[in-house]
Amino acid sequence: MKTFKTRHQFYLPDDLSAKLDALAAKPGNSKTTILTEALTAWLDRKAVNELDERFAPRMDRHQRILQRVETTLNITTEVLDLFVQHQMTIVAHQPPFDPETRQLGLKRYRAFMDEVARRLGSNQVKARMITNGRHEEQKS
Repeated sequence: MKTFKTRHQFYLPDDLSAKLDALAAKPGNSKTTILTEALTAWLDRKAVNELDERFAPRMDRHQRILQRVETTLNITTEVLDLFVQHQMTIVAHQPPFDPETRQLGLKRYRAFMDEVARRLGSNQVKARMITNGRHEEQKS
């Protein structure tokens, strides 16, 4: 029966050869089995390192983009929270709106939403980034 194995000849340092002999002396072990498993494990680790080297820069870039998006979202959320709190404080003691004022508010809201839709549709969205306490506009 053919085993489909290739014979290799190579030299090992004396201390490594002694360790291999000691491992192979245990029942159920052979030098071929030990070297085959060791070489397989080394090659598997090498392949993992090659994948890391190949994809790590791309993954790092995606991580940085995700962090920027998360930071921008957090800033936007805080600004919206502060704005809503401010508006609720301002209108806390005002009388209820009459129908004419309610219609004017609805008209202004729709105009605002139309402007948002227009800007989103034409890629004119601007993100505000806070740097050193100042607002700096950056096109996204």
